[in-house]
Amino acid sequence: MKTSLKYIVVLVMLVGFVSCQNNSKPNYQFMPDMYESVGYETYQESDAFANGVQAQLPAEGTIPRGDFMPYEIEDTNEGFEFAKANLKSPLDSTQVDYDRGGPLYAIYCGICHGNKGDGKGKLVDREKILGVPSYDDIGRSITEGSIYHVIYYGKNTMGSYANQLNEEERWQVVAYVQKLKADLEK
Repeated sequence: MKTSLKYIVVLVMLVGFVSCQNNSKPNYQFMPDMYESVGYETYQESDAFANGVQAQLPAEGTIPRGDFMPYEIEDTNEGFEFAKANLKSPLDSTQVDYDRGGPLYAIYCGICHGNKGDGKGKLVDREKILGVPSYDDIGRSITEGSIYHVIYYGKNTMGSYANQLNEEERWQVVAYVQKLKADLEK
Protein backbone atom coordinates (compact mmCIF):
# COMPACT_ATOMS: atom_id res chain seq x y z
CA MET A 1 0.00 0.00 0.00
CA LYS A 2 2.78 2.40 0.94
CA THR A 3 4.65 1.76 -2.35
CA SER A 4 1.55 2.32 -4.46
CA LEU A 5 0.90 5.58 -2.59
CA LYS A 6 4.46 6.67 -3.36
CA TYR A 7 3.94 5.91 -7.06
CA ILE A 8 0.69 7.85 -7.12
CA VAL A 9 2.31 10.90 -5.45
CA VAL A 10 5.23 10.82 -7.91
CA LEU A 11 2.82 10.48 -10.85
CA VAL A 12 0.71 13.45 -9.64
CA MET A 13 3.84 15.58 -9.24
CA LEU A 14 5.05 14.61 -12.70
CA VAL A 15 1.70 15.49 -14.26
CA GLY A 16 1.74 18.79 -12.36
CA PHE A 17 5.17 19.75 -13.67
CA VAL A 18 4.28 18.86 -17.24
CA SER A 19 0.92 20.65 -17.19
CA CYS A 20 2.35 23.87 -15.73
CA GLN A 21 4.76 24.36 -18.62
CA ASN A 22 4.14 27.46 -20.79
CA ASN A 23 4.75 26.68 -24.49
CA SER A 24 3.21 29.89 -25.81
CA LYS A 25 6.58 31.70 -25.92
CA PRO A 26 9.12 30.56 -28.51
CA ASN A 27 12.64 29.72 -27.49
CA TYR A 28 15.47 32.16 -28.06
CA GLN A 29 16.49 32.33 -31.75
CA PHE A 30 20.22 32.24 -32.30
CA MET A 31 19.96 33.02 -36.04
CA PRO A 32 16.63 34.68 -36.73
CA ASP A 33 17.28 34.87 -40.48
CA MET A 34 17.22 31.09 -40.62
CA TYR A 35 13.77 30.96 -39.04
CA GLU A 36 12.23 33.98 -40.74
CA SER A 37 13.72 33.96 -44.22
CA VAL A 38 12.70 36.43 -46.88
CA GLY A 39 10.33 34.76 -49.30
CA TYR A 40 10.98 35.62 -52.93
CA GLU A 41 8.41 35.05 -55.62
CA THR A 42 9.77 33.39 -58.73
CA TYR A 43 8.87 36.08 -61.24
CA GLN A 44 8.91 39.14 -59.00
CA GLU A 45 10.99 42.18 -59.90
CA SER A 46 14.54 42.30 -58.62
CA ASP A 47 17.38 44.78 -58.79
CA ALA A 48 19.91 41.97 -58.36
CA PHE A 49 19.79 40.89 -62.02
CA ALA A 50 20.18 42.79 -65.28
CA ASN A 51 16.81 41.74 -66.68
CA GLY A 52 15.03 42.78 -63.47
CA VAL A 53 13.40 39.37 -62.73
CA GLN A 54 14.19 36.86 -59.96
CA ALA A 55 13.88 33.78 -62.21
CA GLN A 56 16.94 33.24 -64.36
CA LEU A 57 17.68 30.75 -67.12
CA PRO A 58 20.56 28.31 -66.61
CA ALA A 59 23.85 29.26 -68.21
CA GLU A 60 24.15 28.27 -71.86
CA GLY A 61 25.49 24.75 -72.36
CA THR A 62 24.69 23.49 -68.86
CA ILE A 63 23.61 19.89 -68.36
CA PRO A 64 21.44 18.79 -65.42
CA ARG A 65 23.01 16.62 -62.74
CA GLY A 66 22.76 12.89 -63.02
CA ASP A 67 23.06 10.60 -66.02
CA PHE A 68 21.28 12.93 -68.43
CA MET A 69 23.06 13.60 -71.70
CA PRO A 70 21.41 15.64 -74.42
CA TYR A 71 20.21 13.74 -77.49
CA GLU A 72 20.38 16.20 -80.32
CA ILE A 73 18.69 14.26 -83.12
CA GLU A 74 15.20 15.60 -83.75
CA ASP A 75 11.99 13.64 -83.39
CA THR A 76 11.11 13.72 -87.09
CA ASN A 77 11.16 11.20 -89.93
CA GLU A 78 14.38 12.82 -91.15
CA GLY A 79 15.84 12.51 -87.65
CA PHE A 80 14.85 8.84 -87.55
CA GLU A 81 16.51 8.19 -90.92
CA PHE A 82 19.61 10.10 -89.81
CA ALA A 83 19.82 8.06 -86.57
CA LYS A 84 19.23 4.84 -88.49
CA ALA A 85 22.12 5.58 -90.85
CA ASN A 86 24.61 7.32 -88.58
CA LEU A 87 24.05 6.67 -84.86
CA LYS A 88 26.38 4.07 -83.39
CA SER A 89 26.56 2.61 -79.90
CA PRO A 90 29.23 4.09 -77.64
CA LEU A 91 29.53 0.72 -75.88
CA ASP A 92 32.34 -1.55 -77.01
CA SER A 93 32.11 -5.33 -76.83
CA THR A 94 33.47 -5.42 -73.27
CA GLN A 95 30.80 -3.00 -72.02
CA VAL A 96 27.81 -4.82 -73.54
CA ASP A 97 26.13 -6.79 -70.77
CA TYR A 98 23.30 -9.06 -71.89
CA ASP A 99 22.66 -10.03 -68.26
CA ARG A 100 21.76 -6.39 -67.64
CA GLY A 101 20.07 -5.64 -70.97
CA GLY A 102 17.90 -8.77 -70.85
CA PRO A 103 15.97 -7.90 -67.67
CA LEU A 104 15.56 -4.29 -68.83
CA TYR A 105 14.18 -5.56 -72.13
CA ALA A 106 11.83 -7.95 -70.31
CA ILE A 107 10.52 -5.13 -68.09
CA TYR A 108 10.02 -2.44 -70.69
CA CYS A 109 9.83 -4.16 -74.09
CA GLY A 110 8.88 -7.81 -73.63
CA ILE A 111 5.27 -7.04 -72.66
CA CYS A 112 4.59 -6.02 -76.28
CA HIS A 113 7.49 -7.33 -78.38
CA GLY A 114 7.73 -10.70 -76.62
CA ASN A 115 10.71 -12.00 -74.66
CA LYS A 116 12.16 -13.47 -77.86
CA GLY A 117 11.50 -10.40 -80.02
CA ASP A 118 8.93 -12.25 -82.11
CA GLY A 119 6.16 -9.67 -81.58
CA LYS A 120 4.11 -11.99 -79.36
CA GLY A 121 4.14 -10.34 -75.98
CA LYS A 122 1.42 -10.71 -73.37
CA LEU A 123 -0.46 -7.62 -74.54
CA VAL A 124 -0.45 -8.92 -78.12
CA ASP A 125 -1.63 -12.37 -76.98
CA ARG A 126 -4.48 -10.75 -75.06
CA GLU A 127 -5.26 -8.60 -78.13
CA LYS A 128 -4.81 -5.36 -76.18
CA ILE A 129 -2.57 -4.04 -78.94
CA LEU A 130 -2.13 -5.33 -82.48
CA GLY A 131 0.51 -5.08 -85.17
CA VAL A 132 3.72 -5.47 -83.19
CA PRO A 133 6.20 -6.79 -85.77
CA SER A 134 8.86 -9.38 -85.18
CA TYR A 135 12.47 -8.22 -85.28
CA ASP A 136 13.22 -10.59 -88.17
CA ASP A 137 10.42 -9.40 -90.49
CA ILE A 138 11.50 -8.96 -94.09
CA GLY A 139 11.96 -5.31 -94.95
CA ARG A 140 12.50 -4.39 -91.35
CA SER A 141 16.06 -3.19 -91.43
CA ILE A 142 16.60 -2.03 -87.90
CA THR A 143 19.96 -0.70 -86.82
CA GLU A 144 21.32 0.24 -83.43
CA GLY A 145 20.67 3.89 -84.27
CA SER A 146 17.03 3.29 -85.21
CA ILE A 147 16.44 1.19 -82.10
CA TYR A 148 17.93 3.87 -79.84
CA HIS A 149 15.94 6.61 -81.57
CA VAL A 150 12.67 4.68 -81.12
CA ILE A 151 13.43 3.94 -77.46
CA TYR A 152 14.16 7.63 -76.91
CA TYR A 153 11.19 9.16 -78.76
CA GLY A 154 8.80 6.27 -79.39
CA LYS A 155 7.21 5.48 -82.73
CA ASN A 156 3.61 4.96 -83.82
CA THR A 157 1.76 3.51 -80.80
CA MET A 158 4.95 2.85 -78.83
CA GLY A 159 5.69 5.59 -76.33
CA SER A 160 9.03 7.01 -75.27
CA TYR A 161 11.15 5.27 -72.66
CA ALA A 162 13.63 8.13 -72.26
CA ASN A 163 12.43 8.81 -68.71
CA GLN A 164 12.49 5.17 -67.61
CA LEU A 165 15.95 4.27 -68.93
CA ASN A 166 19.14 6.29 -68.70
CA GLU A 167 21.49 6.52 -71.67
CA GLU A 168 23.65 3.54 -70.74
CA GLU A 169 20.59 1.36 -70.06
CA ARG A 170 19.09 2.31 -73.44
CA TRP A 171 22.28 1.19 -75.17
CA GLN A 172 22.22 -2.10 -73.22
CA VAL A 173 18.65 -2.69 -74.43
CA VAL A 174 19.74 -1.84 -78.00
CA ALA A 175 22.48 -4.47 -77.80
CA TYR A 176 19.99 -7.02 -76.44
CA VAL A 177 17.49 -6.27 -79.23
CA GLN A 178 20.23 -6.83 -81.80
CA LYS A 179 21.06 -10.15 -80.12
CA LEU A 180 17.38 -11.17 -80.30
CA LYS A 181 17.23 -10.15 -83.98
CA ALA A 182 20.32 -12.26 -84.73
CA ASP A 183 18.83 -15.23 -82.82
CA LEU A 184 15.56 -14.98 -84.79
CA GLU A 185 17.35 -14.82 -88.15
CA LYS A 186 19.23 -18.13 -87.54
